[in-house]
Amino acid sequence: MPVFFITIMIIVLGVNPLFAGNNRVSADNRGRGSVGLEFNFPFGRSYSYDDILVSRVIDGDTVQLENGERVRLLGIDTPEIYQSRESEEKARSRGTDVEAIRVLGKQAAVFTKQLLEGKRVRLTFDVDKKDKYDRLLAYVFIDQPPAVDAVMADGYYFIYDGTKTALFCNATIIKSGYGHPMAIPPNLMYADILRALHREAREHKRGLWK
Repeated sequence: MPVFFITIMIIVLGVNPLFAGNNRVSADNRGRGSVGLEFNFPFGRSYSYDDILVSRVIDGDTVQLENGERVRLLGIDTPEIYQSRESEEKARSRGTDVEAIRVLGKQAAVFTKQLLEGKRVRLTFDVDKKDKYDRLLAYVFIDQPPAVDAVMADGYYFIYDGTKTALFCNATIIKSGYGHPMAIPPNLMYADILRALHREAREHKRGLWK
């Protein structure tokens, strides 16, 4: 028994100095006043929303990042690929059936998969950062090299912020004709641009409008 306690003390005394500089006590960020201990292990993986991999595309407007978080692309809405109460309501409002919407949803998902899956992206946020499902709400960009030809394709949308050019993925999905604009306050940063691109996609019969 004494050997066991000696071993535990050695582990505690040996490990604690290694991590002491990386430990911190913080209040729960939801304001409930609870206190927790965060460990930032020296050999652990850290992630940055300025440069993170899209590991999987879930549907036309939702992706999963390499850290496991899901991102709902802000300002856009693509047809549903799963049958649900929401998809049934959309079908009724548009005078069609759920299966027809699912077919369009699969086409939109294929486009988003080609656009984003396996790509390193940069996320930016609006006013509300998460939705009720705890998904990140973000505008997704793929930064381009300095010599990029910004007229790569008719349906692609590039944006220049004064320092670099980036492919604006939310806008590209709309401009290519695979989604509708969805403006939900207070996240309205690009609402006007997305509405204009939607009109353009329909006029040019791109994507789902063919």
